[in-house]
Amino acid sequence: MKDSRADLILHPVRIRIIQILLGKGRLTAQQMSEAMPDVPQASLYRHIKKLADAGFIIVVNQTPIRGTVEKTYALAENKEQITPEELRNMTKEQHMYYFLRFMAAVMGDFERYVSQEGFDFEKDGAGYRQVTLFLSDEEFMEFVQKMGKIIMEALPNVPSKERHARTFTSILTSEVKRED
Repeated sequence: MKDSRADLILHPVRIRIIQILLGKGRLTAQQMSEAMPDVPQASLYRHIKKLADAGFIIVVNQTPIRGTVEKTYALAENKEQITPEELRNMTKEQHMYYFLRFMAAVMGDFERYVSQEGFDFEKDGAGYRQVTLFLSDEEFMEFVQKMGKIIMEALPNVPSKERHARTFTSILTSEVKRED
């Protein structure tokens, strides 16, 4: 059975590969392995191959090294998203299944954060919170567009001594409008 795009993306290790490439741009498998020391190398290579075979990541450079070829990977343009059509065609059960996989990946990120020695929510700017906003459809669209703009402005940033990875996770839900 062929995996759906959602199945391919929403695996905890593959989500991390995509996140790392989003943050760092181009990496070799070895560099990804260094960024994910908790993932066995054979497993990482298998997930990289799966993403590459599906076209989510591409080889952007090949360097011969001691009789082998080291590949450098990058995200393919706009491949890491589930399309609106795919979302519309999912059943409630499929949405719940993929959401649970997504939440498992978020929990893995959080566990890695709190497992670090010396983590400090205040100093690190880390946390978790939920807030309910009352917005008209127009206000909501403006809110989403502003958030998107802020995120897009920060996405091109590269790691440096001052900049390190910060994962921003968003989940938006809404009450269904009922006609009375």
